[in-house]
Amino acid sequence: MTRRIVFVTGGAGFIGSNIIAKLAEDPSLDLVACDWLGEAEVGKWRNLAKHPIGDFVAPEHMMEWLEKRWQDVALVIHMGAISSTTEPDADRIIHQNFGLSRDLFRWCADRQRRFIYASSAATYGDGAQGFEDRDDIDSRKALRPLNTYGWSKALFDLFAARQAVRDYAPPQWVGLKFFNVYGPNEEHKESMKSVASQIWPHVRDGRAVQLFKSHNPDYQDGGQLRDFVYVRDVADVVQWLSQNEQVNGVYNLGSGKARSFKDMAENVFRAAGREPQIDYIPMPTSIRDKYQYFTQASMDRLRTAGYPGQMTPLEDGIGDYVGSYLNTSDPYR
Repeated sequence: MTRRIVFVTGGAGFIGSNIIAKLAEDPSLDLVACDWLGEAEVGKWRNLAKHPIGDFVAPEHMMEWLEKRWQDVALVIHMGAISSTTEPDADRIIHQNFGLSRDLFRWCADRQRRFIYASSAATYGDGAQGFEDRDDIDSRKALRPLNTYGWSKALFDLFAARQAVRDYAPPQWVGLKFFNVYGPNEEHKESMKSVASQIWPHVRDGRAVQLFKSHNPDYQDGGQLRDFVYVRDVADVVQWLSQNEQVNGVYNLGSGKARSFKDMAENVFRAAGREPQIDYIPMPTSIRDKYQYFTQASMDRLRTAGYPGQMTPLEDGIGDYVGSYLNTSDPYR
């Protein structure tokens, strides 16, 4: 019997639910979401409400469920993580982001099931060594993340690469270094939402929005640059990987073009049919020394691996996000 179960950790979260939405276009797949939903009023369950799922599993029952159904599982997509870069509990971060990922990697290796997981651009630290997704072990060892979150992701990337060299890996294993992802289904993320989502209520109500001043003479206020990638593009890449089992390794996943926070904010205003109103406020001293002023994904390796899709330009992505989601009564995909 053909194995058709795709098991998605963090399945009710921002990126995980968008992946489920994309994979649900294939009616032959049984999609299983593993997550906690939290408070009903917050609406995290709404991220899944429009899509059929075959089962819903609490994370504490994950390994038990996988052991019972392992023969039917084709692919594990591991998006579950503590994604807050300001989480103060380092033990909690390393247990969730490294320990759980390690256990799933080993489970997939033992059962010879495919494995796709979320890495992060935070592994690159201040970007002094660039943003090239080199796949050799020495390059990964040389990275110096700026926070515990980035370190936990870099540590697992290195673990996976070393296991693969030792011939103890799933038949397909892929890590995706997400850059600044934005789009529908991020309502529950609160302070970790994208800039577009955070400023939307102000734009909608005709008020000015606030961005950080620059404390680097090479960048104007609001001119700090990020690689913003639309979450639909992320889901498209994951779908392509699910159909191309020969692709292995760790890859950048961004748009490939850095844009400023000012660009982002102005596009949200334009999509709402309003003139931009931006005030600049001092950056908190607690983050000034660790602040990244530039990120931009090199996308050459993913292209070389064969990915044919085009990344959505910021103007088009924001236009769709505002017009199809934020500025509607139902902002969920």
